[in-house]
Amino acid sequence: MKGLGSVRLWVTLASAGFLLASVLTNGAQITQLSLDLQGWLWLLLGLGLSLVSLMANGLAWGVVLRWLGRRPQWWAVMLLFLSSNLRKYLPGGVWHLHARLRALQRQSDPLSTPQALLAVLLDPVLMAVAALALVAFDGGWSLLALLPLGLLLPRCLNPLMERLEHSRAQQLLGQGASAAHGSPPLTSYPWQPLLAELGFVLLRFAGFACCVEAFELSFNLGWGAWLSGFALAWTAGLVVPAAPGGLGVFETVLVLRLAATVPEAPLLALALSYRLVVSVADLVAAVASRSDLARLRNSRYC
Repeated sequence: MKGLGSVRLWVTLASAGFLLASVLTNGAQITQLSLDLQGWLWLLLGLGLSLVSLMANGLAWGVVLRWLGRRPQWWAVMLLFLSSNLRKYLPGGVWHLHARLRALQRQSDPLSTPQALLAVLLDPVLMAVAALALVAFDGGWSLLALLPLGLLLPRCLNPLMERLEHSRAQQLLGQGASAAHGSPPLTSYPWQPLLAELGFVLLRFAGFACCVEAFELSFNLGWGAWLSGFALAWTAGLVVPAAPGGLGVFETVLVLRLAATVPEAPLLALALSYRLVVSVADLVAAVASRSDLARLRNSRYC
């Protein structure tokens, strides 16, 4: 797994270098771009939708917990999710997962380590598969993005989660830790949590679409192509956790995917503006939820 970590680090550095070079190359054109009042209102709407998407993401995790046989306390689960989400920007990209794992282990009705690991790690797997399924909206070779849906069949998902739990155990539980005995085997296809994660990703795209409208780029591509490009870039940012919050990876993949049909300077401005919008949304959600969560410290989440 050390080799995999090195690959992720190099991908992150290459993405950051590409993004920096693109910004420097198009710097003069980017500085000439400006937003009118309507553009700023679109960005404000994008911020609101991004906040709603975060709440939907927390509720989708609750659906995951319920599918695993737990009884989630929806408000508490959402607050835990929102308050920990800002930690994804810390180096390593796993500290938000670590916070959720510890909370599930320390609640009044604690989950065992294998159960808690499964509950925490299954969520991003389902997010990635749901987002990749949306890449197929562009048609052609993009239809291959539907193949990961097969990974959620129990005969594929169980060994996948077992490997993921073992690979993440030391990061999330500390040196020398392991996912001994493993989590209970999954016996059915996770339709409900997958659809919940799909709803979250679509809300995330809605915030991105507001940024597209702010820069008046919607006429350059059909919305199916915008959705496909966003979904691919968002998935890349999710699965390359060496970059805090997918920073640089999302923007690089978006530019590489769409620069052939969208002018590069406004596309970069769009990507950077969306990064600012979602980062502010993460900050607002974390701050707003922390005080409420403090009153639920000794309660149970599921």
